[in-house]
Amino acid sequence: MNARAEQVEEQIDALLTARPFSLEPAEHHARVLRVLQGELAYAAERNPRLRQYLEAWPRNYRAAESIADLPYLPVGAFKANPPLTLVDPETVIHTLASSATTGQTPSRVALDAPTSRRMVKGVVAIASDFIGSRRRPYLVIDSPETLAALGALGARAAAIQGLRPFATEMVCCLEGGGDAGQPRIDEARLLGFAEKWREQEVLAYGFTYVIWQHFIAPLREHGIRLRMPHIRVLHSGGWKRLQDQAVTRDAFAAGVAEVFGCSADRVLDFYGMVENVGVIYPDCEYGNKHVPAFAAVIVRDPLTLHPVEEGQQGLVQICSTLPTSFPGFLVLTDDIAEVVRYDGCACGRRGLSFRFVKRVPQAEIRGCGNIETTRQRPSAVPASDV
Repeated sequence: MNARAEQVEEQIDALLTARPFSLEPAEHHARVLRVLQGELAYAAERNPRLRQYLEAWPRNYRAAESIADLPYLPVGAFKANPPLTLVDPETVIHTLASSATTGQTPSRVALDAPTSRRMVKGVVAIASDFIGSRRRPYLVIDSPETLAALGALGARAAAIQGLRPFATEMVCCLEGGGDAGQPRIDEARLLGFAEKWREQEVLAYGFTYVIWQHFIAPLREHGIRLRMPHIRVLHSGGWKRLQDQAVTRDAFAAGVAEVFGCSADRVLDFYGMVENVGVIYPDCEYGNKHVPAFAAVIVRDPLTLHPVEEGQQGLVQICSTLPTSFPGFLVLTDDIAEVVRYDGCACGRRGLSFRFVKRVPQAEIRGCGNIETTRQRPSAVPASDV
C-alpha cells in the first residue's frame, strides 16, 4: 500500500468511527470533501482512462471547495463488463451485480477485502443508529435457496447477510418450489419462531415485494396473525412492482404491522443501491432519510445540475468514501428525491434529510439492494479498464 492509499485508509476509518449522524454539517462536508479528493487522486493513479476523465472535468477537483464541484460518473458507467476497478485482479474477492430485467444490463462493482470490510462496518454503523447494536433473533423473510444461490437471486442474499452481525440466530421462513416456482411460507418454521420469540426483541428483513407478495398476502388470506409486538421489520428494494399494484408505503407498513401485531413505526424502509455499497438510508420516525458521516448526497436540478433548495426535487447524486476497489465515490443516479432540510430534522440527526420520490421516467428498472454475489475470477477485472 502506497502513502496515498494509507492516508486515504486512515481518513475513511476516522469517518467510520464517528457517530454516523452527529457531525455538524460544515465539519461533515469538509471531512468528506478531503477524503473524496484523496480518493480521486488515488483513482487517477490506478486507472489511466479514469485519470483522463478527471483531468478533462471543467473544474480542478484538487482545488474544489465543494463536493458538488467534484467530477462524478453517471450510474450507467457501472454497467461495464468487466466492471470498473481500481485494484489488481487477484485482489478482487467478490463482484456484486444489481438485478436487471430481461434485456437490461446490470450494474457491477468489484470488491476487494478492505472495501468489503468497510461495507459491513458502514451498514452496521447506520443500522445500529436506528435499531440499536444489540444482537437478537433474526427472521429472514426469504428462502434458504436465496442464500445459497449464485444467480439472480443472490442479490437478496447480500442484503440479508448485511444484517447478520445483528443476529444471535437466523431463520429463513420461506421455502422454494411453490406454485410457478415462487417461494412459499414454511408455516411450521415461521410459527415455531414466532412462538419461541413472541415476547422478545426480534429483527426481520426481506425484500419489499417478497414480503408483500409471498408473506403478507398469504398470511392475510389464511387469517394468520403472528402476535410479535417487539419485532423490528426492515425492508428494501422492489417498490416498482408494488407501485404497479398501487401499494403505497403507508399501506405496506400497515399491512406488515397488522400481520405481525406490531406498530407501523416498527416497519423500516431503507434506500440503497449496489453502486453505493455499504451505505443505506433508512427512514427516521418522521419519514426522512439521512446521510451518514462517511457519505454525502447531492440533489441536483435535472436541467442545470445545480444543487436544489430545500423543498425542491432533483436527481440524486450519491457520494461515498467507502470504496477503494472501484470508483464509486461520486455517482449521478437516475433516481429523483426531494430535499427536506439541509440540517435540523426533528429526529435529532444532523445534516441533509431527503425523501426518495421516484425513478426518472423511462429509466431502466434497477434492483437496488437486489444484488447477486459471485466469486470473481482473477482474470476478469483488469485494473486499467474503465
